[in-house]
Amino acid sequence: MRVNGARLLADLHALREFGAAGVGKGVVRPAYSEADMAARAWIAQQMRDAGLRVEVDAMGNLFGLAEGPSVLVGSHSDSQPEGGWLDGALGVIAGLEVARAARDGGGPAVSVVSFQDEEGRFGVTTGSAVWSGHLSQEAADKLRDHSGVALGDARKVVPVTGQIDPARFTGFIEMHIEQGPVLDTSGERIGVVSDIVGIRDMKITFEGQQNHAGTTPMSLRRDAFQAVSAFNHALEERFANVVTPSTVWTIGHLSLHPNASSIVPGRAVFSMQWRDGDSDRLNRMEQIIRSVAQETAQARGMALSFGEMLGLEPVAMDAGLRGALEQSAQKHVPGAWRLMPSGALHDATNVSRLMSVAMLFVPSIDGISHAFEEDTAEADLVMGVQVLADAVATLGARSS
Repeated sequence: MRVNGARLLADLHALREFGAAGVGKGVVRPAYSEADMAARAWIAQQMRDAGLRVEVDAMGNLFGLAEGPSVLVGSHSDSQPEGGWLDGALGVIAGLEVARAARDGGGPAVSVVSFQDEEGRFGVTTGSAVWSGHLSQEAADKLRDHSGVALGDARKVVPVTGQIDPARFTGFIEMHIEQGPVLDTSGERIGVVSDIVGIRDMKITFEGQQNHAGTTPMSLRRDAFQAVSAFNHALEERFANVVTPSTVWTIGHLSLHPNASSIVPGRAVFSMQWRDGDSDRLNRMEQIIRSVAQETAQARGMALSFGEMLGLEPVAMDAGLRGALEQSAQKHVPGAWRLMPSGALHDATNVSRLMSVAMLFVPSIDGISHAFEEDTAEADLVMGVQVLADAVATLGARSS
């Protein structure tokens, strides 16, 4: 099962042309956009050319199916609002190349998937969340993006063929760029993932009083932005004895109303996201977030509301699948690989509800991702897919 490096790289560059933007190898390909749907149509044709049967479910998850039981390999092909050419796309094209290598080399059956809306235009890894049963289609359809579009309306562009039974797959392997600096800094070429952190995400709204910015004394203001600032400062202090060095939290999507320089903002809406590998710690952080928000609102005369809690639990990788990846990494890059956690969320988290999962990382240059400058050395891309292919071959030999 030798992968064709030139074909792999050509496909990655071809996929990048759908939504190509910005400097370097930037991509703008959000879920259900014209660029996203064109890219999926192109991927579907590559799947057919590789001898796979194409199926698309109601969410737009795209499957290239081998005959009979098979290992499922893939990721996603949608992008961040300003993303790079490899985030998700690498895993999909890697799956396609491994399926071709298996076909050409007499390897095991390999199916390929590109999940929809992994990047969260509407939620958290939405496509795989629905496929795995973590989120119902009815609930997903009510989700709205930041411009107010409902997912149920956005997905009307999907050419649905039917639902895909997960029982046909023997396991799922997702290849991805690291999206962090560990491998690039250490000079190592492969990361075999040990586990994926859990994530929580919700919207918080402070409702104060809109007023004239020139005539309202500072001491009498009910400034919603100042509430956000106070909340952020207090939160860091309260987290101090709870979090670990690997715990992260982020405030984003801050929206002020009416967002004018001469008006005290009366309302602030923002997202609050936090990640950790321990479910109990994630729950303790939620309690602190809600408590600090309530204290802040009360102290400043604000109304407070919380949006729906979204998130996923931490997931450990399957020992058997992971072992095959470790064995292959040691064969191809002895001493230049490591076992490591994933601080980023991936579709494998949802798929773990249905079957055994594992993940493989290749380096991100300067640790950059979710940006137009995202990149990985082409030699590392080819090596990573070869490591993946050999692991799939090993798994096929074990099951035969």
